[in-house]
Amino acid sequence: MTSESKRHRVRLVPGGTRKPRGRWRRRLNAAARLIAALTIVGGLYTAFNPGYSVAEDTPTLTDQAAEGKRIYDRTCISCHGTNAEGVEGRGPSLIGVGSAAVEFQVETGRMPAARQEAQIERKQPQMSPGDSRKLGAYIQQLGGGPQMPADGTNLRDGNPSVGGRLFRENCSSCHAFSTNGGALSSGKYAPTLRDVSDRHMYAAMLTGPQSMPVFGDNTLTPEEKRDIIAYVQLINEERDPGGFGLGRYGPVPEGLVVFLIGIVALVFATLWIAGKS
Repeated sequence: MTSESKRHRVRLVPGGTRKPRGRWRRRLNAAARLIAALTIVGGLYTAFNPGYSVAEDTPTLTDQAAEGKRIYDRTCISCHGTNAEGVEGRGPSLIGVGSAAVEFQVETGRMPAARQEAQIERKQPQMSPGDSRKLGAYIQQLGGGPQMPADGTNLRDGNPSVGGRLFRENCSSCHAFSTNGGALSSGKYAPTLRDVSDRHMYAAMLTGPQSMPVFGDNTLTPEEKRDIIAYVQLINEERDPGGFGLGRYGPVPEGLVVFLIGIVALVFATLWIAGKS
């Protein structure tokens, strides 16, 4: 039998159908080769792709963040929920707020809050600065967000002259020119900036707590934030050259006090003169 006749050799199958020998075997071999090639290509891509990473249900926490998680589970989880996703009617999600917001809210005593209200007031903090930084590290690693400069950074080394202009343009409408704060709508208010630390002032601008707008680095650069802090702290430390400043609330209350004092003095003088006569 010639090679040509072997190539076209056929076989009979039950039912009388004639099929070329080995056709299904060739198909199975081709499919196996295709699967093997895809497996090899996928393995090479997985091994050498620099952007590949294994997804994890729970991210690996640093030691500081792990300590912060223990603090969170003990003091914050009832209002802000598991994994800081928030609880409706109790507390908002903390995903994306960053460690700067945690440092401001916790170290000023605004958090933990006893209840939901229009304005959460500043009070004695319930955590030490060390614990608040650990808590902030956990929230930062959980969802990212704004971060404060490193500890020890000088935040008031800006230009007070530039800071005064920026304060009048961006801050004085709520905090007043005297930095004493003022009333807002719906029972809210802008707090006084007296006795506020540099870091807390910087964190407030960076995160925008409550009714305050967020002054991110694309709105006010870090240098401009330091300029504002330098101006505010200069105003707070400056003495009143004319004597008692009456809280620096402006010319209207000062004029009213002078008027009342003058009227009372005139009344007493009139009564004294009438008694003598």
